[in-house]
Amino acid sequence: MSRRTLLFGSAPAGLRPPWALQEQQFIEACTGCRACVEHCPENVLRIGSGGFPVFDPQLGECTFCGDCVDACAPQALARGNAARPWNQLAVVDDACLAAHGVVCGSCREICPESAIRFAPALLSKPSVDSDCCSGCGACVGVCPAGAIGLNAAQVETI
Repeated sequence: MSRRTLLFGSAPAGLRPPWALQEQQFIEACTGCRACVEHCPENVLRIGSGGFPVFDPQLGECTFCGDCVDACAPQALARGNAARPWNQLAVVDDACLAAHGVVCGSCREICPESAIRFAPALLSKPSVDSDCCSGCGACVGVCPAGAIGLNAAQVETI
């Protein structure tokens, strides 16, 4: 057990920055120096519980520029051979306005990957194409109903 884990415990993680090591390895490697937060040009990283950085999609979209990784001296964030920066995907829940007869397409309009789509029906709950979704979080903060989140669970593929 690392000294940090002993002192701070292992609080719920939240969404770690892109290219974060597996949770236990991340906690052991991260020194809490805040360099990743300070170097994030999108300002979507913040310090969460236990003093560890988290990605907050309510603050905006992660562009996966890699500045956080480059700033991480202890290498708690490391690109390695990862094809994707993380396995987070957008998930739309039942609070979606379109699913309740309200015309809304905020998520589709903001999605840089065009991964959010609506069925041809006039009003329908959107679906997320998991092959296109990068998990950037652009759709999360713009949803007026708070119906979109990021989750590691698989979503319906179009």
